[in-house]
Amino acid sequence: MNRTLHYVISFVVLIVLQLLIFNNIQFSGYVNPYVYVMFILILPMAIPSWILLLLSFMTGFVIDIFSGTMGVHAFATVMAGFVRPWVISLNVTAEASEPEASPSSKTSGLRWFFIYTVTVVFIHHLSLFFIEVFSFSNFFHTLLRVLLSTAVTTFFIVLFDIIRPRR
Repeated sequence: MNRTLHYVISFVVLIVLQLLIFNNIQFSGYVNPYVYVMFILILPMAIPSWILLLLSFMTGFVIDIFSGTMGVHAFATVMAGFVRPWVISLNVTAEASEPEASPSSKTSGLRWFFIYTVTVVFIHHLSLFFIEVFSFSNFFHTLLRVLLSTAVTTFFIVLFDIIRPRR
């Protein structure tokens, strides 16, 4: 029960931070940090796939409702939730192999968590921005947005992971 409450609080805090602060940050239209993706990243490693995808959809759907983006974030978060187990299996370490463990820099090491975060956030942002523009006509412009936003989002997620309280 305590663990569930921890995830509910994390969900609410990340959604509120995204809606009130990070949705208002834009640097020349190139950098849009989406820290709410951290909720998907910190879920337990052994979470059943269907629950992971359901929570991913719910997270994106809540952002879509408050942002008026009509399913763009839901698609991107489901994509991130879909690739997450694959990214974890490629990079699993001895410390991170506990099924109930939540991926973090403390349990898995900063290097592992950084690579894991960059990979999932990049896939999320790639799908989000290309669905958003729904065109390959400005491919390199969109790719630059993906790369810069991934860098800034990853910075904030790793920072939040370092300062977040542990259970």
